[in-house]
Amino acid sequence: MAETGVAAVDRALSILAAFDGGSASLSLAELAKRTGLYKSTLLRLAASLERGDFLRRFDDGGFALGPALLRLGELYQASFNLEDHVMPSLRSLVAETGESASFYVREGDVRVCLYRINSMAHRVLHYVTPGSRLELRTGAAGRILLAFTEPDLPGFEEERRELLAISDKDRKSDTSAIASPVFGLRGFVGALSLAGPRFRFTEEAVGSMSVVVRREASVLSRRLGGE
Repeated sequence: MAETGVAAVDRALSILAAFDGGSASLSLAELAKRTGLYKSTLLRLAASLERGDFLRRFDDGGFALGPALLRLGELYQASFNLEDHVMPSLRSLVAETGESASFYVREGDVRVCLYRINSMAHRVLHYVTPGSRLELRTGAAGRILLAFTEPDLPGFEEERRELLAISDKDRKSDTSAIASPVFGLRGFVGALSLAGPRFRFTEEAVGSMSVVVRREASVLSRRLGGE
């Protein structure tokens, strides 16, 4: 039966998604293994993808990604605005937790607050303005930035394993924070962070907020094309 509707699109996209950085070309058998599709179905869909230059087929029967994807990638890069992707995640964090949310990146030996939404849910809040430059080796966001920009740096194994950092409880500060890494097409991008007065970051609150931060970092990573 001919492929129709959304199912055909989903299957065609699964063929393109089967390629990874370590596989310039794939055989029909390998595509079938990676996609779970029958070879007959793969051949029908591959023919359509070839006509659109989304897929190339070699004389030996192997397949590779086609030049149409490069054109789309260039168009995507030209229209890409990180703020458009990050701000919805910050708004979601603030709405769900009532605390302030930020997105940090590393610049040399400091962490920079690139985007920020200050919560208005409480009278006592934690304020940071976009563009603020803070110490890299302090705070949950700083630990995430160090853990993933220096993957061989010792002492950050837990952050890498759990994809989460929580402010050191022994640190003399009135502020607590939780952060999780965000990834894009080319790897680590930055740290998504939630922060507020320490007295509101009880053990129970930290547990529930950690789930929210890690989940939203995952959502943002997928939005940016990361894993």
